[in-house]
Order: sequence, then C-alpha cells, then structure tokens
Amino acid sequence: MPSSTSAKSAKAIKAAGKSASSVRKGKGGKLPNQRNIPWLTIGAVAVIIALIGGIAWVLVPKIQDKRENEKYTPSAQKKDPSDQIPGVVKKEYPAGLHVASTQRVAYDQAPPFGGPHDGSWAACTGVVYPKAIRTENAVHSLEHGAVWIAYNPDKVDQSGIDLLKSKVQGKPYSLMSPYPGLDSPISLQSWGHQLKLEKADDKRVTEFITALRLNQYAYPEVGADCANPTFSTDNPPAFDASAPGADAVPMDGKGLTQDPTELGGGGAPTMPGGLPSLPGGLTLPSGIPSIPAPTDGPAPESEQPVPTQ
Repeated sequence: MPSSTSAKSAKAIKAAGKSASSVRKGKGGKLPNQRNIPWLTIGAVAVIIALIGGIAWVLVPKIQDKRENEKYTPSAQKKDPSDQIPGVVKKEYPAGLHVASTQRVAYDQAPPFGGPHDGSWAACTGVVYPKAIRTENAVHSLEHGAVWIAYNPDKVDQSGIDLLKSKVQGKPYSLMSPYPGLDSPISLQSWGHQLKLEKADDKRVTEFITALRLNQYAYPEVGADCANPTFSTDNPPAFDASAPGADAVPMDGKGLTQDPTELGGGGAPTMPGGLPSLPGGLTLPSGIPSIPAPTDGPAPESEQPVPTQ
C-alpha cells in the first residue's frame, strides 16, 4: 500500500498542475483575449499624413516659384535684377538710330542686342517665327521692351524648341526665331542685355525674361507698342547671313539722326509713343507745343502694358 506521505505528494503535484493550467487559460479556463489593435485610427492617420504630403507637394514648388519671381522682378529699388543672373552681358547703346530697309548695320555682337536698327520693328506680341528674320528689325523690338529668344537650329532639338516656344508663344513683348550660325545653342536678348545658354531647360531663361521683359528701367522706348501691322509675321524680311559690306552703318550711328520720340526710357516720364516730357516749358522738335513744368511734385511714371507670365 502506498504510504500516507506518497499520497499527499501526488495530490500536491496534481493540484499544482491544475493551478498552472488555470493560469495559462485564464479566468474560466479560457485563453486571455489578445490586445486589440486600432486599425481604423491608424488608417485615418495614414490618410491625413498622405493628404498633408500631397498638399505640400503641390504648394511648396508654387511658393518657391513665387519667391524666385519676386527675386527677379524689377522695382524702383532693384532696377536691373539681371545683375543677379550669372552670364548676363550688358552694354550701353544709343537709342533712336534708324536705318532704311535696304541698309545693313555692322553689329558688334551676334545676335545684336542694341544699336542702330530698322525703322520698322519685328512684331513681338508673343510671335514664334519659323524662319530667321532680319536682324535690324529684331533689334528695334528690343528697344520697345521685348525679349528676343534666338536659337541655333543645328544645336537645339525639337523638344528644346518646344520648351522655348512655351516661354514666348502668346506672351506680349516677346519673340523667338532661328539664328543660323549662332555660336551657342540659345541666346536671349533685351535692349543692352544678352545671355547665351547651352540648354533650353536652364532656369535662367525664366529669370532673364522676368527681369527684363518690359522692365521700364532697362529699355529706351517706354510705352511703345509691340504690334506692327506693317510687319508680316508670315513673310518677314529675310535674315542675311553674309558679312555687312563697307557701306554698313557703324555702331555709333554716324551719319544718322536720332529720333527724339524713342528716348524716354530708363524710368523717365513719357508721353504716348515714348516721347519724353520736358520741364520748364521747353519747346520740342518739329513744332510740337511746349509742355508746362509740373507744379505739384514729380510727374508719375509712364504707364505701360503689364507683362503676363
């Protein structure tokens, strides 16, 4: 017979086993519930984070673009923002010097960006010319505040041309045309300013246009129009790639008479057509009546078309 001690030990072991099983199963002999995970809350938070990220993805570039535009937008305190653009070349040129449609100018730059020019300007109302145009006409457009984008058709592919078109087409005071033999793929011109570039997607294209298109402090004939009904955009005067002959008009315009109606730039007050207002009742050329001197402070700056981006 088993001893009393052995029986008690067996009962103790059996009781311990039941106790351990009860602990493992939990109250009532069942396994404890697993911890609930708040999947709905996690999903909602993930959606909110995605929305915030999407909004930031849209707004941040726009804010950056706005800041860049402000950086290169001219003002009375910052008259020539192109000074901040690497590679811009600047030169001073006399304005209002006109040549006949049969004359050539011995330009000092290619493409030129100032100096004597044809009396008729190339229409610059966002026109993209498919063929090269006469240089002397294009320079006159610069005098009106336009930006001219010239490109070498042998160095810029169609995608680059299309990108440049998007900067010009339909934009007032701008024009674009091929320029055979150009020493760089792309060249941007405004009056007295030039920037040569290798690629159409260079951010300086937009910076140059923002800084100089219709910048009243940087071109002579403030208030002048860019539409020209006498200049055919379908069949403009042809580009002449030959070197100017000995009879070409020099850059200083020797022998030409300056047109006073084209000397009202640099922020000076002007009358329609760019004619500068003169203090003290001075008499203007060609029998134009005198203009009384202002009596209530400086004359306001002339109005000009507002460029659109």
